Amino acid sequence: MTFLDKPKGLQQSLDQETLLHQMINQIRRSLDLQEILTTTVSQVRLFLGADRVKVYRFDSDGSGEVIAESIHEQRLPSLLGQRFPADDIPQEAREMFLLAQQRSIVDVANGKIGLSPLQSKEIGKRLETNIHYRQVDPCHIQYLKAMGVQSSLIVPILDCDPQEQSAKPKLWGLLVSHQSEPRKILKRELKVLQQVADQVAIAIAQSNLLTAARAKQEREASINRVTTLLHKLPTIQLQGALEEVITAFNGTGGRLYIEHSQELYTWGDQPTLSYELDNSIIEQHPIWQNWMAESKQGNIWATTDLYKEPHLRVLALAFRSTQIRGLLVIPLHYREKFIGVLSIFRCEFETEILWAGRCEQNRRQLLPQLSFELWREQKKGQSVEWKPEDISLAQALYDHFSMAIQQQQMFKQVQTLNANLELRVQEQTYELEKSLLFTKVLKQVTEHIRRTLDLQTTLQSIVREVRALLNSDRVVIFELKRKSVIVEEINGNWQSVLGINAPADCFPDEYSFLYSLGRVRAINNVLTASLHDCHREFLQSLQVQATLIVPINIGLEVWGLLIVHECEAPRDWQNGEIDLLQQLGDQAAIAIQQAQLYEQTCNAETEARNQAAQLEHTLHELQETQTRLIHTEKMSGLGQLVAGVAHEINNPVNFIYANLCHANDYTRQLLEILRLYQLHYPHPHSEISAAIKAMDFEFLVEDLPKIMTSMQVGSDRIRSIVLSLRSFSRLDEAENKRVDLHEGIDNTLLILQHRLKGNGEFPGIEIIKDYGNIPRVECYAGQMNQVFMNIISNAIDALEMENGSRRDKKNTQYPMPTIHISTRVSGDDSRLLIRISDNGAGMTEEVKKRIFDPFYTTKPVGKGTGLGLAISYQIIVEKHSGIMECISEPGKGTEFWIEIPVTPLSTIDR
Repeated sequence: MTFLDKPKGLQQSLDQETLLHQMINQIRRSLDLQEILTTTVSQVRLFLGADRVKVYRFDSDGSGEVIAESIHEQRLPSLLGQRFPADDIPQEAREMFLLAQQRSIVDVANGKIGLSPLQSKEIGKRLETNIHYRQVDPCHIQYLKAMGVQSSLIVPILDCDPQEQSAKPKLWGLLVSHQSEPRKILKRELKVLQQVADQVAIAIAQSNLLTAARAKQEREASINRVTTLLHKLPTIQLQGALEEVITAFNGTGGRLYIEHSQELYTWGDQPTLSYELDNSIIEQHPIWQNWMAESKQGNIWATTDLYKEPHLRVLALAFRSTQIRGLLVIPLHYREKFIGVLSIFRCEFETEILWAGRCEQNRRQLLPQLSFELWREQKKGQSVEWKPEDISLAQALYDHFSMAIQQQQMFKQVQTLNANLELRVQEQTYELEKSLLFTKVLKQVTEHIRRTLDLQTTLQSIVREVRALLNSDRVVIFELKRKSVIVEEINGNWQSVLGINAPADCFPDEYSFLYSLGRVRAINNVLTASLHDCHREFLQSLQVQATLIVPINIGLEVWGLLIVHECEAPRDWQNGEIDLLQQLGDQAAIAIQQAQLYEQTCNAETEARNQAAQLEHTLHELQETQTRLIHTEKMSGLGQLVAGVAHEINNPVNFIYANLCHANDYTRQLLEILRLYQLHYPHPHSEISAAIKAMDFEFLVEDLPKIMTSMQVGSDRIRSIVLSLRSFSRLDEAENKRVDLHEGIDNTLLILQHRLKGNGEFPGIEIIKDYGNIPRVECYAGQMNQVFMNIISNAIDALEMENGSRRDKKNTQYPMPTIHISTRVSGDDSRLLIRISDNGAGMTEEVKKRIFDPFYTTKPVGKGTGLGLAISYQIIVEKHSGIMECISEPGKGTEFWIEIPVTPLSTIDR
């Protein structure tokens, strides 16, 4: 490329002046920077006769973008809107453009670059426009050839802030001219392009000033609109102000939370807390509250990606269902007190960047870019950056919102104080009137008590006066001794509860104790009050929705309860109403005491009845003692009988058992001899053949070993039963000693084996053993075997009775009768737990309460004495210091729970 110093004529000078004149007019006439740049590249291309002229703007990350372009007859491909990576223009070149304002002239054909600095980098003074040539980087030559460029001219465009004289200029961009063929550049043309670049810099400064002025004007207008909405007392428009703020920040949503009243104003897209975060309002979550507690007054927090903030890691889950990504948080304070928080949201968006060729990291160090084919890069999850002017606007709004919220709270407090003052005056007037009326009622009741000793009349008068005074639906007096209502007064068509008994299980003994201490119970709403289900159902059966209860105490005992029922709807009981009812309860106690004094003449009869009851109790105890003695003697005799029978049976059984093996051998030998005769003498005498045929010899030979085997099994069975009878009787182990209870249970099951087997009418009983690893237990073995015998026998009886009732119901499937036996040791190895259960019909609550009573039985006449479980209970509880309980429900079977110490307490004490 050749540089010419001499102009070709007057026409070229006129073209230069025309170009500058048009540029200056365009800048003065238009405030649109893009329009100015478009005109600039078009005029410069015409002036230079270039194939392509473009304006290249640097971005903050160092990359650049072609924002204006003019091409002559498509000689070179368009680069408009395309980006170039930061490595395309090295940092050293940018610094030279900025410090020396140098122009670059590249001659691709000769591989040279001409540099024409405007000022010295060393001394900072403006230089004469001279061009210095040097060899260009081969990589740069390949780069330009790949673009189809043979000649290139580059002029820097600087950006200076006119409002700050001392501010250093910044490298804004480049004005670039490209030729597809080598071209000579005139010195005057270079000078004109520098002047054009200076005019463009002026246009950029003007555009920046205009943009800043408009943004400032818009912010001030937004602040004025928000201020107007916030300071409209007494109707502060917080919702409207929030919407205005979101619009001012170009947000897609936001929220204003007030700490004192816990009010929340929202608009636009909103986060939603999931059930894992235990709250429905994000500002009430502990993580958010801790964050606000640590925030300093006046601090504004902003992020373009809330998912990258560590302290929002948990709360970010609430934003997953939204497009929100940018977040601006303005904590509000008034005199260092946190009063709320204003949050602004910005949604994420996708961006598409058009690159001039595919970008690779560090590609300049690998190979020069050889292709500028358009490459689209997609970026997701982007959010608009919060600019300094946004933070400035947030600071301005901070003061206005803090002041407005504080004013609103103060205004509400004044209104509340005025309303409370009026309400207190009305309440005091009403209380005085009610107190006067209560006093008159108390006087009437007191006079009535003095006039009569009739308890019923006095109590009826009390409930009548209370019902009218409290304007309730029903008033009753409940006598604790009778456990029923003895007096009532009803207003309306509500059902009478006179004589109704309260369920015993619904009112435990601790209730009476609390009432004896003066407890008063006010239930405003039966449905929401903390009550037992039984108690709530009982009140609902009486149509009660609210109730007030005060005790009637005589001395230290509770005689009864004075109760007010509200049946129409729930009711909030007032302190005055409670005080009145307490005083009337005291008056009722006085009336009852007077009636009791009047009835003292009947005390003798009552005492006689008590003595008779005591004698009856003594007789019952004597009967129980006699029953125990009889059963003990009976079991002792039974044990001796079982032991004797076992001994007598043992001798002949041992004889049979000892000889069965010999008989079995002899029989097998004889059968072998017969087989040999048949083998060697296949044709016996006719008389022998007739005898063989008559006796069915083949069947005899086959069945005789089976008979011997059955006899062997039977003898084994008899010996096992004898051993079990001896173990069960335990005559040699009557004292307390360590035994294996599993052996006792197994012996009991063996004795009862005939009852466990099935028949045509009974499918049999399945025994499930769940034995634990238990130690030998120190106990009375014979007595423990009696307990196992009684419980398992009763279980068998229950399953047989249940099977009998099931046979009447045809075509119905029932589970297999089962007895489950389980043994376990406690965690500290001190106690043994034995559980014996069946899947029979179970027991009702009334039967379960009496199963341990002597002579009580549910079996048919002649099948039970009612002593088995009573004696078993005494053996476990009294003899072994254990626990025996029964768990049963109708239709769910029965389970006996036995718990005894592994070592008796007396042994431990020693």
